[in-house]
Amino acid sequence: MRILFVAAEAAPVAKVGGMGDVVGALPKVLRQMGHDVRIFLPYYGFLPDKMEIPKEPVWKGYAMFQDFAVYESVLPGTDVPLYLFGHPAFTPRRIYAGEDEDWRFTLFSNGAAEFCWNYWKPEIVHCHDWHTGMLPVWLNQSPDITTVFTIHNLAYQGPWRWYLEKITWCPWYMQGHNTMAAAVQFANKVNTVSPTYAEQIKTPAYGELIEGLLSFISGKLSGIINGIDTEIYNPANDKYIAQTFTTETLDQRKINKIALQEEVGLEVNSKAFLIGMVTRLVEQKGLDLVLQILDRFMAYTDAQFVLLGTGDRYYETQMWQLASRYPGRMATYLLYNDALSRRIYAGTDAFLMPSRFEPCGISQMMALRYGSVPIVRRTGGLVDTVSHYDPENEAGTGYCFDRYEPLDLFTCMIRAWEGFRFKPQWQELQKRGMNQDFSWYRSAQQYDNLYRSIYGLPPREEEPTSEPKLILTEANEKS
Repeated sequence: MRILFVAAEAAPVAKVGGMGDVVGALPKVLRQMGHDVRIFLPYYGFLPDKMEIPKEPVWKGYAMFQDFAVYESVLPGTDVPLYLFGHPAFTPRRIYAGEDEDWRFTLFSNGAAEFCWNYWKPEIVHCHDWHTGMLPVWLNQSPDITTVFTIHNLAYQGPWRWYLEKITWCPWYMQGHNTMAAAVQFANKVNTVSPTYAEQIKTPAYGELIEGLLSFISGKLSGIINGIDTEIYNPANDKYIAQTFTTETLDQRKINKIALQEEVGLEVNSKAFLIGMVTRLVEQKGLDLVLQILDRFMAYTDAQFVLLGTGDRYYETQMWQLASRYPGRMATYLLYNDALSRRIYAGTDAFLMPSRFEPCGISQMMALRYGSVPIVRRTGGLVDTVSHYDPENEAGTGYCFDRYEPLDLFTCMIRAWEGFRFKPQWQELQKRGMNQDFSWYRSAQQYDNLYRSIYGLPPREEEPTSEPKLILTEANEKS
């Protein structure tokens, strides 16, 4: 099939959240399955620093009384064709924010529609979040083009209809009070990035005021869990960590712990229980719970804690001040650093992720991949990726709690701290997590079946999951 991904992010050239990981990884695997997949992305001002872009456009168009140009390149490290929407609105060196955000992404969507109609005609346009929400509405009048709309975060729903009517073309048949509401009604298929989140958003607690609409279209709504690039993020050959390791050489992992403690200024002690957290510092990620119990947890235990991330100034300040109370035991790094995040995954004993809601989450899968035991709240994608540790039956991959309450999080962290003292059982817990298959191959097969269902085609027979394992084995042998 000819498939065009239209999104505001695509790793590794333009990434803020999980959407960038999906758009950067999924097309590559779908192309290996035989599909002609291409990506349509804004031409941000910082892109020439990260990739080669031809000076001459391959096509010029007109949308919303604006001239624009489209440049063709290739997503770095892949064979995926990348089309860049060039317009002065995207020249600033930023992806989001700004008073013109609603207008510029509506223009981007309009440009993508013109591109599909006049330059390269796909069979399926795969849209991502509200930034591309008008595409299913506009392409509804083209019966030979179908649309899939993926919800990465329902909390952001785009501009209101009254504003859209002022700046762009809203067809007479359009329904919905904002971009997101219109998209889920007119897309041929709607999916979220985990099965549990797909069910949760049909309830008032998670539906962000459109739970009724999502229940109404539930017949075409499904959830597919995200994956991670198991070739790039592989502890067996990751050049960014101090010591590579596998499940067979797990004892060597403590070298990463000591190196991390030295790097972030913690007391060097391989026996200390070290918790890591790599996150955006926003309320969604459970920071309000963390602030209520972390001081007590640090005072009650001899644990260490390291935080990496940026976000709301309030949370940044609070975590910084808390770290100053525990010198040598707590470190706070208010920045984005991919290399340091890998060293945190590879060097910590446990990974904290107490989200209020979580459409999918990548960090818990990364932690499992690198042998850091997740401490998570059972919500959204965390339910689908982390199972509660049952020492009696030697099952589970992490520590989980249900209620969004400080005491529940505190109890869960204490259980993990106590469980760390039983080293043989802890190592088995780590190994179970590292053996989980979160490769994009499995997710891509589910997306392939989703595309096929649009045309009434039967699901493709699932290929053996040995393919990603074979890649890992080869990588281990090379390392």
